[in-house]
Amino acid sequence: MYSTTTQGIIIFIVCVSFLLLLLISFIITILYKYQQKQNAYYRGLEELKISYESAMLESQLEIQEETIQNISREIHDNIGQKLSLAKLYLTTLIVDRNSFIGQKIENTISLIGDSINELSDLSRSLSSEIVLCEGLIKALENESNQLQKLGLFKIDFSVYGDIEFLDAKKELVLFRIAQEALNNIVKHATAKNILLKLNYNSPMVYMDISDDGNGFLNDGTYKKGMGLIHMKKRAESINGKCLIKSRQGCGTTIQIEIPFYE
Repeated sequence: MYSTTTQGIIIFIVCVSFLLLLLISFIITILYKYQQKQNAYYRGLEELKISYESAMLESQLEIQEETIQNISREIHDNIGQKLSLAKLYLTTLIVDRNSFIGQKIENTISLIGDSINELSDLSRSLSSEIVLCEGLIKALENESNQLQKLGLFKIDFSVYGDIEFLDAKKELVLFRIAQEALNNIVKHATAKNILLKLNYNSPMVYMDISDDGNGFLNDGTYKKGMGLIHMKKRAESINGKCLIKSRQGCGTTIQIEIPFYE
């Protein structure tokens, strides 16, 4: 009798334990599937966010490029033509070129001519045609030469590696990054020397822009301007990276790394 009762209790405990294990397994399975669904949901949200940000960035860069092209055309087609017309009017004036007024007119014609040339160079620099038609290296050479004419600093442009033409969009983005960096140097750095290096090292192309100007504290306390932010965004738009190194009083280096084929 005692043995039968003990056996019944053991069987009951075993059955209850088995049921508890099944219940626990069922609960764990439900929790696991719920966690999986939750993770998939958050992953989906993150992918949507990245996709949205990428689309917004692409749209923003396209609008910026379109604005730059509009400014370039306005300079070339409107302002340049009006200055050329003003120069033509002045050259047709019948005055004694050796008189005081004649000298003033000659000086004005010379100034207008210089302005037309500078506006032409600016229009060419803003236009994407030089990059699309002549390539990145020629465009950077032209940009370097224009800056050299300012006489404010010495600029050294060099190219290394096996030169390879990139996708037109990548070359244009690299050119715009270089323009932004050089513009920052002109406005803020008080530099005497600028180094611009382009290194083709498959499967990557590297562009370094460095100066010996003021620099800044790059420790997170420095509030980055829109120029630096735009450079990073432009690099990211073509699957690249933008690294900014700077120390106060020791200049700044901007390093761009872009894949050839991605």
